[in-house]
Amino acid sequence: MAEPAEPWNTFVEGDNLEVLTWLAGRGESVDLIYIDPPYNTGNDFAYRDDFRDRAENGRGPRASRHQAWLAMMRPRLAAAHAVLRETGAIFVSIDDNEVAHLRLLLDEIFGEENFLAQVVVNLNPKGRQLGRGFATSHEYLLVYARDARATVLEASSADDVDDRDFPHTDPTGRRFRHLPLRNTNKKFNPVTARTLHYPLWGDPETGRVAAAPFTGAVEISPVFGDGTPAVWRWSRPLVEQRPEDLVCRTIKGRLGERVDVFQRDWLHRDTPGGRRKKLRTIWLAEEVGSTDTAVAELKEILGHVFESPKPTGLVRRILGTMPDDAVVLDFFAGSGTTGHAVALANLADGGTRRCLSVNSAEPTREGSNARNAGYATVADITRARLRAVAERLGGGFREERPTGVPDDAPGALS
Repeated sequence: MAEPAEPWNTFVEGDNLEVLTWLAGRGESVDLIYIDPPYNTGNDFAYRDDFRDRAENGRGPRASRHQAWLAMMRPRLAAAHAVLRETGAIFVSIDDNEVAHLRLLLDEIFGEENFLAQVVVNLNPKGRQLGRGFATSHEYLLVYARDARATVLEASSADDVDDRDFPHTDPTGRRFRHLPLRNTNKKFNPVTARTLHYPLWGDPETGRVAAAPFTGAVEISPVFGDGTPAVWRWSRPLVEQRPEDLVCRTIKGRLGERVDVFQRDWLHRDTPGGRRKKLRTIWLAEEVGSTDTAVAELKEILGHVFESPKPTGLVRRILGTMPDDAVVLDFFAGSGTTGHAVALANLADGGTRRCLSVNSAEPTREGSNARNAGYATVADITRARLRAVAERLGGGFREERPTGVPDDAPGALS
C-alpha cells in the first residue's frame, strides 16, 4: 500500500497546553477531539501548573483536589475549543470522581446548548473488586459539539444494523420491514399537526396505496389503537412521490380488524455509506472492548507497559460518528490508542483520517513494567506504539517539534 501524502499519525512531544496554543497560533483546526485526561484519584498531578491560589479557597482537601483538577483542565479545554472547527465535536472520557464537575466546566466552555450526550461505557464488565462499596463497571463519555446547529457528527453506526430486523424481500432481493405510516406519538395529532391528518386510499388485496381514490380502494384515515384520530408521518405530496414504498394491509387491532397503511423501510445496503442505526447512550464492552482487551492490544505490540489504556474499539465507534476524512486530535495521548484506532478505521473503510497525538515526557514509574522495558517516559510509549502501528498497518508516521515551546515550559509534565 502506497503511503498517503499526509501521514495518518503525527506525534508531538510537549506540554499539551503549550502545544494547543502553538496549534492555534499557526491557524490549525481539527474536526474531532478525543481525550482521556488523568482522573482525579487524589494523587499528585504530573502537571506543574500553579494551582495554589485557585485551590486554597476550597472547603478541605477533597474540595481543593477538585479545584486543582479543574484549574488544570480549564485552560486546556478552552484551548481545545479554539482549535475545534465549527462543525466539530469533542469526546471526553471521565469517571465518577469528576464527571459532575467536568460537565459543568464543559457547559461553561462549550455552552450548555452544545451538550450532545453523556454516554455510559461498560469498560470493566466484572466490576472493580478492590476496596469497599459497589463493583464499579463503567466510566463516562461526555460529548459536546462546537456548535450543535452546525456539527457534522452523526450519532449512529452501521455496525449495529441487523439484517434480521428486515424480514421481507421484494422480487429483486432487496430486504425491507414494515413500519406504520401512522405517527405513533400522541403528541402529533390532528390538533398539533393538522396538515398530516388526511385520508388515503388503499386496496388490502393488492397492497396498493394512493393519495386519491381508485377502483377497489377503501378510504383509510389515520387512527390510534383506541380509535381516536391520529396523523400520518408523511405529507400528501410525499405519498404521491413514493407510492411504491407504501403497502395497505388488514390488521387485527384492539377494536377488531381494520385496514392500515405501512411504509416499506428498506435495508438499503447498496446506498453510499449503507444503513445506520442510532447509537444508544450505554456502550457495552462486547461492542467496544474493555480495559482487558485494551491491555491485550497494547501488549501484542509493545508488551504490558501501560496500566489502563482504552480499547481501540471505543475510539473507532467515536470515529464512526464523523466523516472518514476527519482530522483528529488527542492531547492526552497516553499509550497512543487514538492514533492506532485511526489507522484501523482507515484500513477498514478506505478513509483518510489523520490523527495528531500529543503527550509529554512524564517519567514512567521506577520499577514499573514500562521502565523495565526501557520506556523512560510515557511519551516514549506513545511514540513507540504509533511507529509500530505505521510499520504494521501502513499510513505513515512523523514527529513534530513545536517551534517556540521550550522543553521546560511552565505547565510541562515533570
